[in-house]
Amino acid sequence: MDDFVCMILIDWGLEDWIETFRDQGIDKENLFFLEDQDIEKLISKVGPRANFRNRLKVLKEEQNRNPDLKPSPIQIKQEQKNTTGEAEVLTSTSDSDLKTGKRKLDEEESNKGQRPPKRHCTNMPKSFPEMRILSEVKNVMTHVLAKLRSQDNTKFNDFLRKKIRDLETDKRELVGVFGKTGAGKTSLINAVIEERTLLPSGDIAACTSVMIKVEANMSNTNYEAHIEFITKEEWKDELWSINQYDEETAEQKKHDDDDDYQDVAEKLSAFYGEEWKQKSCEQLMDTRYFREIPEFLQSTRKILSCETAKQLSARMIKYTRTDSNQGTCNGIKRWYWPLVKCVTVRVPHNSFLQHVTLVDLPGNGDRNKSRDAMWKGIVGQCSTVWIVTEINRAAADKESWEILKSISSLIGNGGECSSIHLICTKSDMIEESTDHSADVQALILGRNMKAKEAVRKEYNKLNKIKKHFGGDCFQVFTVSSKEYLKHKVLSLENTEIPKLQDFLQNLNDRHSETLNYVSGARGILSLIQGANFTKVPGKNKDVCKELERNMALHLLPVEKAMGDTWRVFEKCLSEGVEKSKKSCEKILHNFLFPRGKSGSKFHRTLNSVVKKGGVHKPKKRKEINLNRKLTSFLTDSIDEEFRKTFPNERKGGPFNGTLSKFSLGTESLKQKYKDVQLQLTFLKTEEDKIKVKLNARIRDQKKIIYNSLTQTIEELMEECYKTAAGFSGPGMLEKMRETLKKHVHESKDTMFVKAKDVMMNHLLSLRVEILETVMDTLKTSIDLSLRTDSCSVLDVSTELAMVQKFHNDLVNSSH
Repeated sequence: MDDFVCMILIDWGLEDWIETFRDQGIDKENLFFLEDQDIEKLISKVGPRANFRNRLKVLKEEQNRNPDLKPSPIQIKQEQKNTTGEAEVLTSTSDSDLKTGKRKLDEEESNKGQRPPKRHCTNMPKSFPEMRILSEVKNVMTHVLAKLRSQDNTKFNDFLRKKIRDLETDKRELVGVFGKTGAGKTSLINAVIEERTLLPSGDIAACTSVMIKVEANMSNTNYEAHIEFITKEEWKDELWSINQYDEETAEQKKHDDDDDYQDVAEKLSAFYGEEWKQKSCEQLMDTRYFREIPEFLQSTRKILSCETAKQLSARMIKYTRTDSNQGTCNGIKRWYWPLVKCVTVRVPHNSFLQHVTLVDLPGNGDRNKSRDAMWKGIVGQCSTVWIVTEINRAAADKESWEILKSISSLIGNGGECSSIHLICTKSDMIEESTDHSADVQALILGRNMKAKEAVRKEYNKLNKIKKHFGGDCFQVFTVSSKEYLKHKVLSLENTEIPKLQDFLQNLNDRHSETLNYVSGARGILSLIQGANFTKVPGKNKDVCKELERNMALHLLPVEKAMGDTWRVFEKCLSEGVEKSKKSCEKILHNFLFPRGKSGSKFHRTLNSVVKKGGVHKPKKRKEINLNRKLTSFLTDSIDEEFRKTFPNERKGGPFNGTLSKFSLGTESLKQKYKDVQLQLTFLKTEEDKIKVKLNARIRDQKKIIYNSLTQTIEELMEECYKTAAGFSGPGMLEKMRETLKKHVHESKDTMFVKAKDVMMNHLLSLRVEILETVMDTLKTSIDLSLRTDSCSVLDVSTELAMVQKFHNDLVNSSH
């Protein structure tokens, strides 16, 4: 089934039959040939079947009036609005919901166990028409591509085919949600997306143990969980590691700092119960333990699919939650979360999540390498971060501020975060009052304002963190998920959940997938149609010269800005190298001899640090990263200039906005060279597309550039860590300390220079790539659109007119 049929069924209120149509292979072409007996097999209920039959009749009549062009879902809807009363009722209902502004949650607690009716979402009018436009334009381009495949394999036709295939681009906006256990993360997510029973919450003894992504299910009406497991080899490593501890004494195992042993033991107890203590690694890999999850052994994803959020929540709890009373909760005997890498939960047709993914994240990464790598990757991709804490101690909550400090370099200069929201939960609670009068609401709102001011003051003290972010990136919200559901004390707006929903909707609406695709399609169709016109001899030569002159002129500011950046970075990093040389041994000494810790207590921590490449992740304390400590003067020296050069905010752009200002000047040339206006339209879309592509590339590369400082130090310390990790027995702690001290002392004159050189080489490579990409891409496009002698034999005037109209509608709606 293609997107056209999917959108038709959504538009007609027949979402529940999408899967049936997909299973039967109903697409846009054979939809028009369905007979009564076919419809009866597809739709079992009389009412919906009659609705479908009537609407399909109208659709066929429209097709008969316009046999060469099947109408888009938008045109269909307008036609049916004029011919059926039902469409008027639906429109009226939607308008009414818009006026009330209320968002209703599914009533899943119904005693009948039936699926609740679909709620009307206030934001749907914008999202779903865009989906229909995107679907129709994709169908047009698929049709054009099919025609081109039957054409000769000329350079021009090959170019067109590639351009159409390259239209498919999509990047989701990620919102990372952090917070300690009990802060109310899952309740917050459930309330914001209006699914009160989706993510399990409320049990103090339990906490979310794996990364959970929540996004929209745009393909069917079920609630789904896509479960990705760690590899068999990684699980074998966990089993092997426990044997290392079995060789140690019982007294060592009980040591307070023995986080690694406790972590592995907790995982094994969750999955095997107490059996693991009497079994070998080989026995614990027996297939009988994995009967319910054969996907783990097959290295594939497991998909859970349910009709309601409540059903899915009950089924996926064993894959996502840690419980202190493992084995007794809800009759679960075996917990699978230790084997899970990530769970993606898909909610049917939620407009907030069409282009946005909420990610419930552990605050400190993970000891498992693949989970930790995924955690770092996701954190680095977050455009927004929510840090959730309880309102009663929001400003003084050290754990919340530690989370922000620990991730600041990953989401700031090393990431793409432009918004940090500190969300104070349980804002309805005040002095245990049961008075529901307006006076109590006023007291709560007054307390909430004071909490916001205190949090902002605390954030303003974090000068080191603020180097990574713009001045207006930080906001504070005081929310109550409980009051949003019941509003006994607070009004709907005062729960501030609607503010977060509005933020998500704006984040979703600014996503430009549809406009980018339609703009690109418009450009390609313009080029095809323009190739049909007779060229004026010598005229194209003139316009090509002007285009190439404009390209060279507008690349000069880009090149200058990149050159200036290189010189500024060179100066800042050189200062950072000198400071690092002077201070690195003191930094190392403070790390090796921590205050308040005896040698016997510290030796296990240090042993874990050297075994894991300089990084130790205690379960309930902040991460210890020796590599980052050693690199701190280098990163401090560059942080401020790095943020100015590569801002995460969308305004301006990298390198002082020079790339955003780059232009071929096609609009002014259209007046001078009217006979190649269509080709110039294509070149303008190519210019816009290359900017989008390069901005995305720069965003990815700047993470590599920034993180290269710490990564280089980690690589240069690797042999030292391996040597230190090989010690055991008496004097082990002193030997580890001496090994680290000797290596840093001997390497300090070259280690930091090497880190600086690696960063500068990355920056130089990016500079070369940007200039070559712009020149090569646009020169090829100019040559093939204006210098080729090939003439298109395709007439796409009808398709171009339709796509042009869609493009105008999208541009107008975005203003």
